[in-house]
Amino acid sequence: MTVGFHSPLPPAPTGVADYAAALLEELRARGDVRVNSPGGDVCLYHLGNNPLHREIYRQALARPGVAVLHDAVLHHFLLGQLGRADYIEEFVYNYGEWSRALAAELWEERSRSSQDARYFQHAMVRRVAEASRAVVVHNPGAARIVAAHAPSARVVEIPHLFRRPAPVTESLAMRWRARHGIAPGAFLFGVFGHLRETKRLLPVLRVFEGLRAAGAQAALLVAGEFVSTHLAQAAQPLLGAPGILRLGYLSEPEFWLAATAVDACINLRSPAAGETSGIAIRMMGIGKPVLVSAGLETARLPDAACLRVPAGLAEERVLAEYMRWLSESRAAAREIGLRAAAHIAAHHSPAEASRRYWDLLCECSG
Repeated sequence: MTVGFHSPLPPAPTGVADYAAALLEELRARGDVRVNSPGGDVCLYHLGNNPLHREIYRQALARPGVAVLHDAVLHHFLLGQLGRADYIEEFVYNYGEWSRALAAELWEERSRSSQDARYFQHAMVRRVAEASRAVVVHNPGAARIVAAHAPSARVVEIPHLFRRPAPVTESLAMRWRARHGIAPGAFLFGVFGHLRETKRLLPVLRVFEGLRAAGAQAALLVAGEFVSTHLAQAAQPLLGAPGILRLGYLSEPEFWLAATAVDACINLRSPAAGETSGIAIRMMGIGKPVLVSAGLETARLPDAACLRVPAGLAEERVLAEYMRWLSESRAAAREIGLRAAAHIAAHHSPAEASRRYWDLLCECSG
């Protein structure tokens, strides 16, 4: 069997590229896999909200195969790809003629799409889900979204794989902390990845400011590029507060060095888009406690292996309680990290993920 493999790959600055590279290596150990090849017995298409997926999305519709939804909400992707008339027709295709007026309204107000819940409530995945031979998702939240849009689609949940990196020594991590001015003994929280409104950066910064004001010995790393200029402007005054280390995009070696140096990761998502965060899986995989938003997207993570933060009114209060507790209870933080690493090792291995992909591709070939 020959598989056509369609995805952004490194050095593209996206988590999907890193995931795809790891999966590609595993799949090639099982058979003939050709990158960006239109031929073959079956094609595997990696889809997400990044404009890098434009041509991949078109090919997934033109020559249906197995679609991997790294984001189960493609609304924002389609807003960037379609003109007004085509966008409205696509919205009507997903939700019926009665929704035409709403589609026009959403188009006119699209500048608010990064934080307006209506855009997340309308995933717009019906067309690709109905066309594909199978749709791969990484969590129950994404599975529910696809099933709601295309009840007849074959939806397969495969856990997000984790490939263990080369270990970073403790001495290297300590030197990294010292080089960046992290006070000895400070509990270092980290926020990683593309910075958009859904990452809840402003609540994190407000909570951290209160934590420091209360006398906690804590620091906060914010690493990544801003996707939203509005968010960048709003966050700028808070990012200059004492105890905050601001870094831009991190290469793979830089990421793993910083990931090893932090004591806990804050990885919130609200509104959710059906995604499983590769950063959360990576951080848990190396034994770091991770604070995640509660929801179906994180439902497979054991309660003892992560810290769930509810969206809405209680978000900042619960986040503050968790951050204070972790900064005062290093033994508890280490225990949560150990449980996280054990869970990821048991359920997210590259070998098991690639086996499930290969079996599905074999079933869908021909």
